[in-house]
Amino acid sequence: MNQNISAQKYWRINLKYLSILLFIWFLCSFGLGVFFVDALNSFKIGGFPLGFWFAQQGSIYIFVVLIFTYVFLMNRLDKRFGFEDK
Repeated sequence: MNQNISAQKYWRINLKYLSILLFIWFLCSFGLGVFFVDALNSFKIGGFPLGFWFAQQGSIYIFVVLIFTYVFLMNRLDKRFGFEDK
């Protein structure tokens, strides 16, 4: 029974991490690249409008950072629940 409760807690935390990271990705890729593009285009990065940069490059960079963040968080969660690799 204790192992079942532990597994449920593990997955609840995992889903919380996924939800937060996917929300950040959605906000950066869709929000900054589509909704706020006009406001961001008043700024320039590397000679390109910031809204265009987020739509083309920024969301990809953020996605890669979020992947590494997820790996870090899951490794820490695995150690906490005793699922780490030997």
